[in-house]
Amino acid sequence: MTEKFEVGNVVKGKVTGIQPYGAFVEIDENTQGLVHISEIKHGFVKDINEHLKVGDEVNVKILSIDAESGKIGLSIRATEEAPEKEETTAKPKAPKKRQATIQTQAQTEAPQGFNTLKEKLQEWIEQSDRKDLIKK
Repeated sequence: MTEKFEVGNVVKGKVTGIQPYGAFVEIDENTQGLVHISEIKHGFVKDINEHLKVGDEVNVKILSIDAESGKIGLSIRATEEAPEKEETTAKPKAPKKRQATIQTQAQTEAPQGFNTLKEKLQEWIEQSDRKDLIKK
């Protein structure tokens, strides 16, 4: 199996099965590999069935070959050019007013919330030494 195929090769294959996690592609009569769902196409793929069907012929790039287990990792995405990212000319969004107000209040008020054990430990020791707090 590994003599015929090398990592990095692009070969033609046929989709033989689809699972929620990926598609099985036959790359010759005796060899089959898996295209993981993340390697189907550029971008997010929720349902593989929206992009592939059993019997489709696809170009795949060999990502990995595990000779011991006989598993071959394939990618359709690696055979396609990545779509160009749209450049936006819009300004970055300003923080919402409410968020700015909360941040300002937090900075001016005394710190509240959780104290670390180290900070509370001294306070607890002092309280344990006070006679007026000891219940009889």
